[in-house]
Amino acid sequence: MGQPLGWGRRYLMVRPDHFRIDYVINPYMSTQDQPDQQLALKQWDSLRQAIIDAGGEVEVLEQRDDSPDMVYAMNLGFGTAQGKAMLSHMRFEPRRKESLTAAEWFMERDFELKRTGSDGVGPHFESGDAFVFGDSLVIGYGPRTEAGALEHIASEWNVRVRGLRITHEGMYHLDLPFCPIDSTHALVYPPALDAASQTELFGIVPDPIVLTDDEAFAFSGNSLVVDETIIMPACSPRLRELLTGLGLRVVVLDLSEFHKGGGSARCMTNPLDFDLAAASVAGGEVVLPA
Repeated sequence: MGQPLGWGRRYLMVRPDHFRIDYVINPYMSTQDQPDQQLALKQWDSLRQAIIDAGGEVEVLEQRDDSPDMVYAMNLGFGTAQGKAMLSHMRFEPRRKESLTAAEWFMERDFELKRTGSDGVGPHFESGDAFVFGDSLVIGYGPRTEAGALEHIASEWNVRVRGLRITHEGMYHLDLPFCPIDSTHALVYPPALDAASQTELFGIVPDPIVLTDDEAFAFSGNSLVVDETIIMPACSPRLRELLTGLGLRVVVLDLSEFHKGGGSARCMTNPLDFDLAAASVAGGEVVLPA
C-alpha cells in the first residue's frame, strides 16, 4: 500500500432539506422519480456519521430552497489546506445560485477565494472534476469543466495541472470514474475517458484498481477514504478483497436516494483540506493528453 492521502479528513456537507429533481442535467435524473425525503435524510445522516466514526470532521451548510442539487456539496468549490478556494462556475444555470452561498461560506472562514468565471461568463469549472494526486492537481474536463479553466487554475495558483478528457455522458464528473485511495492506488474506470486520456490516467496512477462496468455504474468509484476507512455506496466481493488487502476497512452505505440525482458518497462530501504543496510549480503548468 502507498502512503496515506494527505487530505480527506475535513469535509463540507449540505443537509438535504430541499433535495428533489426539478430538472434533468445528467442521465440518472428523472422528474418522474423523486427521492423519498425522509429516507434521503436518513441516508445522509448515515454518511455524515460514518465520516465522523472514521476520524473525519464534518461541517454542515444549510441548503438553499431554490437549489435542489446543492446536496451534492463536492461541486461547491475546491478548498485547500493552504486556505485557498476556487469557487465552482457551474455549467448549468439552475445550479449557479449554489455558488452564491458557497462564496459566503468560504469567505466567512477566511479562504482566499478565486473564480474561473461567473454568471456564465468565463470558463466553467466544477470542483467534482478536481483531485490532488501525486505531484499534480488532476482535473477532468469536457462535460462540465472546460479546458480553459485548467490554464486559469494553473496560473492562478502556480500548480501543475494534469487534464483528463471525459467523454462518457454517464461519468460527467471525474469523481465518478476516479477515486484516490492512497499515494499510489486509485479506483478508475478508463472507458469514461478518451483514448489519450486513458493512457495519461495510467501514467498518473501507479497502481490502478480498474472498475468493471457493473461496479462503475453502481457508483463504486464515487467513494471516499478517511484515514484507513473507505466509505462506499456499493462494493463487489472482488473490490472488497482488493481493498481489505490494502489494509482498508470497507464501510458500505445505502445512498440510493441520491443516485436518483446522479451522485453518491463523494458527490455529497467536499474535502476542504486538499494539499497543493506537491503540485506547486513556478508559473503553473498544464499537461493535457497527447
